[in-house]
Amino acid sequence: MNKIIIAIDGFSSTGKSTIAKQLAKALNYVYVDTGAMYRAITYFAIENQLIGSEFFDSDKLVSRLDEIHITFEFNEELGFAEVYLNDKNIEKEIRTLKVSKYVSPVAAISEVRQKLVQQQQLMGKNKGIVMDGRDIGTVVFPDAELKVFMTASAETRAKRRYKELLDRGHNLSYEDVLENVTTRDRIDSTREDSPLIKAQGAFEIDNSDLTIEAQIETLLKLVKDIHKKGD
Repeated sequence: MNKIIIAIDGFSSTGKSTIAKQLAKALNYVYVDTGAMYRAITYFAIENQLIGSEFFDSDKLVSRLDEIHITFEFNEELGFAEVYLNDKNIEKEIRTLKVSKYVSPVAAISEVRQKLVQQQQLMGKNKGIVMDGRDIGTVVFPDAELKVFMTASAETRAKRRYKELLDRGHNLSYEDVLENVTTRDRIDSTREDSPLIKAQGAFEIDNSDLTIEAQIETLLKLVKDIHKKGD
């Protein structure tokens, strides 16, 4: 079968990465977590005191973008690719609520988006890729054969994120997580550059009450239907 590009967009904590990873594995496709790329730049900004609770030196961050080199390296034990920033594994560091708090304002910077979109488009030049994020179907791959938009209620997403962070040993409150989710929704949906919207022709999945298995089954059927049309 001819390989295709699968673009999965949607709100934070809708499980896009989990679904995209499993779908890529089922299809033997490459998986790219674009959110991790934005988190890596956010981590760089935090570590270099370019962003904090009361400040964000976006101009300084833009001037230092050439210092940032992001790569993915597959970890056979874990079964997925981990994120490296300038050859340092930062997979655990970028999954904290602190990084989540600042990733949306960092991702709203046009120069940051331009840098990463170029890299993402190169990753998909040979197709056979599943990529998830906020603007994959609208900006990165507007001609993707399959575009998906994932959503769920803010409360459902906050509960998922809260459990995930607790399981990782983070000490925080559900209220803080819910506030982070709703704030990111607002910033992601209203930013001037590539706001989060449903791409034209995208298949929408509200997974508030859907199992992972049900979502994968739906997506595999969509892929199968696309291949049938192409035959």
